[in-house]
Amino acid sequence: MNAIPSSSGALVVGTGTAGLATALALARQGIPVSLLGPRAPIPAAAGDTYDPRVYAVSPASQAFLAKLGVWDLLPPERIARIESMDVMGAAPSTAPVLTDDAPSSSAASTSSTPGRIQLSAWQGNLPALAWVVEGRELERVLRQAVGVLGVAWTQERFVALGMGDPSAPLEVTTDAGRILRTELAIGADGAESPLRKAAGLSSHGSDYEATGLVVHLDVEQPHQGVALQWFTPDGVLALLPMPDTADGAQVSMVWSMETTQANALLALPAAEQASALAARLQTVAGDRVGRIRVRGTLHGFPLRVRSANPMVMARVALVGDAAHLIHPLAGQGLNLGLGDAAGLAAAITEREHFRRIGDLRVLRRYARARAPALLAMRAATDGLYRLFTPQDPLLGWVRNTGMALVDRLPPIKRALIAGASKF
Repeated sequence: MNAIPSSSGALVVGTGTAGLATALALARQGIPVSLLGPRAPIPAAAGDTYDPRVYAVSPASQAFLAKLGVWDLLPPERIARIESMDVMGAAPSTAPVLTDDAPSSSAASTSSTPGRIQLSAWQGNLPALAWVVEGRELERVLRQAVGVLGVAWTQERFVALGMGDPSAPLEVTTDAGRILRTELAIGADGAESPLRKAAGLSSHGSDYEATGLVVHLDVEQPHQGVALQWFTPDGVLALLPMPDTADGAQVSMVWSMETTQANALLALPAAEQASALAARLQTVAGDRVGRIRVRGTLHGFPLRVRSANPMVMARVALVGDAAHLIHPLAGQGLNLGLGDAAGLAAAITEREHFRRIGDLRVLRRYARARAPALLAMRAATDGLYRLFTPQDPLLGWVRNTGMALVDRLPPIKRALIAGASKF
């Protein structure tokens, strides 16, 4: 095996957005850092063809990316601004019966109006609620930045972790037989995180038995910077603003659908699939966006909620999906990962001069600082999903009444906007 000399720096295992942002944040602070993982080619942006992976970047994440020097590298014509959100509940078939002598709900009650919450950037004194950015463009500019700063990149895969003497560097073995020695191994290698497993850090969670369907759509009506979200009997549907194309207005769909239904759609031939999906979308959206046409390939991914506990140990820290997975209904997965990158870099930079970067006390400060945001976001997304999934008429009435009440209370709406604007 080929051994690399001992290092006083950090090794980021994983070369996606979270890993690149973490490496860049550390390098910006003068912390020696290197990357381990594949470097697959990123296709050049091509006219009206957009990456199916898009992210809703929060104001806090946008400010962090600007601080790292990469925000202004993103092509502005390929970014869409979310200026407001319109969140709608599904209408239950009946309203609850509240008196003992009333007829049964199935016979005599009237339909309940769907709940609705409208949020605007101006209510939170923000330039935007979020910016919709392509995943590949974000990765492209992060790669450029780590290259400019001279961050070493070993394009091999993680295989094993040697813990050895607690006072000695860790030994990371790659699939090419190389041994990399480091004071701190940072797992940014995804939900299945081989580094997390090798370090013995546990991860707990559950499957939603749902699939996230994503695709870009042509719509007849301009989106005007409004993100739309429906809580429907078929799951949570979101339409995010995208830059216009030569064909007109464009939005990106994210629909968390029960897996059996999602698989049935995914199995259809392309033309039949596009027709069936457009028809289902039209049923939910009505005339809100006008005529809908599928303009890309439909992709699906399983939906799960997971968290590592703990997310640090001596000489090992986790960021991004390696540390936590949440439901995509709030579009906060990327923002949490960027928050991890910022938090870990801050904890390491602000450590006492006599502590090493892999000191457990330093890493625990990072974990404690991130705990409130991670817990709040997991509780919010998981709670909302479970609240809106059951189709019980009484629960539906409670949900819609609650949404209507929140929509009439500006302080609560401002609090929701403030929470969503953070990491």
